[in-house]
Order: sequence, then C-alpha cells, then structure tokens
Amino acid sequence: MNNNRPTPLRLGILGCANIARQFARDVAPSRLVHIAAVASRDAAKAAAFATEFGIARTHSSYEVLLADDEVDAVYIPLPNSLHAQWAVRAAQHGRHVLCEKPLAMNLAEARTMFDAARQHGVMLLEAYPWWFQPQTAALLGLLQGGAIGTVRLVQATFGFTLRDPAGTNIRSLPEFGGGALLDAGSYPMSLIRLVIGRAPQRVQASARLASTGVDIGTTATLHFADGVVAQLSCAMDMALHRDATIVGSDGVISTEFLNHTSEPGTVHPWGYMPSQLRVRRGSGNGPFEALTSPTGSGFRFAAEAFAAVVTAKDFAAIERAAQASMDIAATLDAIAASARTGAIVEVHASHD
Repeated sequence: MNNNRPTPLRLGILGCANIARQFARDVAPSRLVHIAAVASRDAAKAAAFATEFGIARTHSSYEVLLADDEVDAVYIPLPNSLHAQWAVRAAQHGRHVLCEKPLAMNLAEARTMFDAARQHGVMLLEAYPWWFQPQTAALLGLLQGGAIGTVRLVQATFGFTLRDPAGTNIRSLPEFGGGALLDAGSYPMSLIRLVIGRAPQRVQASARLASTGVDIGTTATLHFADGVVAQLSCAMDMALHRDATIVGSDGVISTEFLNHTSEPGTVHPWGYMPSQLRVRRGSGNGPFEALTSPTGSGFRFAAEAFAAVVTAKDFAAIERAAQASMDIAATLDAIAASARTGAIVEVHASHD
C-alpha cells in the first residue's frame, strides 16, 4: 500500500451543463482530484448526473453545495454572467475556485473575484484547459530557450459554427455574456498573453454583429510597448479552426493549442484530436521540426494542476496566473470598446 499517495482534492461542480459533463467524465479517473458533489436547481438532474459519474453527494442549490464540509473546492462551468457571483460566494464559504474561461464579463468583475479570494485566503484559477497541456510546457520551453529569438509578431485565431445563432444558445445572448469575443476570442487572447507575458498598450478592433446583438466575429490588432504586434480573430460562423503563429527574430513557431489532445493515428472515443506544434529555427526558409508531447484531457490536466497548487499552498503561482487573467480581461474590455467605436483604445491593465 502506498502511504505517500496525496489526499485528493474534493471538488464540487456547480451545475450540470454539457461542459460540466465533459469535465466530470474526464476527471473521474484522477487520483489527485475527487468529484465529491454536484449541485443543480433541478434535483432530478443533479441525481442523474451523480449516478452517471459516480458522485456520492448531490445538492439542490449551489449555496448548499458551498456549505458542504465534504467539499474543498468548486468548479464553475456556469454561463459567463454567473462566474463572478458564484466565485465570490465560494470564496466567502472558504472554497477554492477553478472557474471556466472567460473568468468574468469584464475587468471589474475579475478584480472583485480575486479580491474576494485573497480576502478569504482561497485560490482562484481561470481554467483554460490548453494552458495545462504538456504541449504548452513545450511551447514555453521553446520560447524561453530562445528557439526563435525575440518574439516580434503573434497571430492567433479560433472559430467554430454556432448551430443556433438566432438566440436559443447562451452564446447568442448578451445577458449571459455571449458573443464570439468572450467565448472564442478569450482563447487566442490567452495564447497572446502567455507568449508575450504582458498586456498590450492599445488595441484596434472591428466586429460583425448577430441579430441578438452579440458579436458573431471579431478581429483585433494589439500593440505592445516594445513594438511587438499581435493579431487576434474569433468567430462563431466559420468552419472549426484553432491556430497560432509566433514569429521571432530568428524563427517561427506554429501551433494549434488544442484543449484536449490525442495520439496521432488514433481515433479518440470522445473526438479529441492530435495537436500540432512545429518550430522552424533560423531566419531563412528552413524545414519545420514537429515536436511531440504527452496527450490527454485538458480538463484533467487543469484540475490536477489546480489540486497541486492548492495542496502546496502555492499562492505565488496563483498570483502569476491572476496577473495573466487580469491582463486578458483588461484587453478583452478594450477590444470590445474599440469594436463598438472603431477607435484605438488604450488598455487599462492593473495588477493588485
């Protein structure tokens, strides 16, 4: 018997939406995270969810789950408009929070969430699954090792086809924080922030609007203090694509930065796909080198990384991630403002 096995982080899930189901399915085999409870305003739905994924405890309200002493932390997969409210309440109950992207509707909400977490001594982490992929560690290794020299340009894009854009999907509804920028654009924005390591000074953007008033597609150019430029695009009316190109003074990196990855040449039961990471070293037209990394569910990687920092009480790591989340929120605010007016907008990032 292994007496050194870490005690699993006991996690509660707020809600039974499709993304919660995928998360529960992927995290279930983990020895580092134990899904201890699930809550739904529909008690029957919570019971069915718990039966499907072998969860012992169910609650008929989020508030009751937060008061459950058998729960150490919560995962928030709720609509964007509910993230801040329930992250703050979780912190007030002393529960750590792993929150789906985008963390908040805007910078003000994000600041409120981190303030509450600090006040109550808990950890709050924004859950971009791709951030926690082994491939992302390989990408950072290339950048930090100088594989492409000094980064000069980042281009990142993500788009998909929303099957019901007329308003039946919450991604179409402004009151739920819908729209391409928050839903899809937060992904390329998270890559840009990861690669460059800071917020831009100013942005200029344009958007196409759906009949419901949300943006169906947004493009933006981001200007940084030292002359680095990033270009972001996102859409909910295009074929599925997710790609980034990072151009340096002495090389190029190309990646798909997928949330969930599978081995090349295999058919994954849940539709996960191989994710490309290639590097071309030097300033000429040399060959691209393909890099391989361990694969798996970004949900599980994220949950286990969260459990590790909670167990280690690594607040320094959480603060670094918090700075990135604040920069992302500030930049998304500026992009949205620029898209409304067409004007160049300054980015008001701030770190507490």
